[in-house]
Amino acid sequence: MTNNHRFPESRDRRWNSVGIPPYILLAALVGCSEPPKFAPACPNLRLLGDAGDLASFNERGQDVTDLLVSARIIAIPADCSPGGRGQTAAIMHVQMRVERGPALPGRVAPVPFFITILDGDTVLQQQDYVANIEFPANVDTVTINSNDINMSFPVTAQKSAAAYTVYVGFRLTPQQLQYNRRGGR
Repeated sequence: MTNNHRFPESRDRRWNSVGIPPYILLAALVGCSEPPKFAPACPNLRLLGDAGDLASFNERGQDVTDLLVSARIIAIPADCSPGGRGQTAAIMHVQMRVERGPALPGRVAPVPFFITILDGDTVLQQQDYVANIEFPANVDTVTINSNDINMSFPVTAQKSAAAYTVYVGFRLTPQQLQYNRRGGR
């Protein structure tokens, strides 16, 4: 008896010259790579409550017509990754919603903010920043992200970056702080 049964030529051109399907090759290659690493813990990010809002007025007073700019910090996201030996690297930015007041001359407003890093009750570092907010024509409210802020935290097997606290807030004058505490915003 002759076997006239022929196997049809594969229409799947994804097979390589040795006849191994690509998904099997991919699985074999993945098995050769390093095991996936989880992102390390990030520091605790906190908004300093009284400094989460900013209202800046001109010298005439605190009427709505005297408002130069008002702002609110709405998020402080961070991404963490292994840094150098014994370090965790963090990249964060400050997201804020900023409103142009009727007394602002021009379309650019400086918005000062700070970041303070604590290890327990000990202040390790405090840095001031300024976001120069530019309002496009016919736009009086913008949501912006500050430039990336790079930080590095010393870590050990017993102490992760989660042991640190990062406080963020607007750099306020005593009058602005008092305005916030009176519920001005």
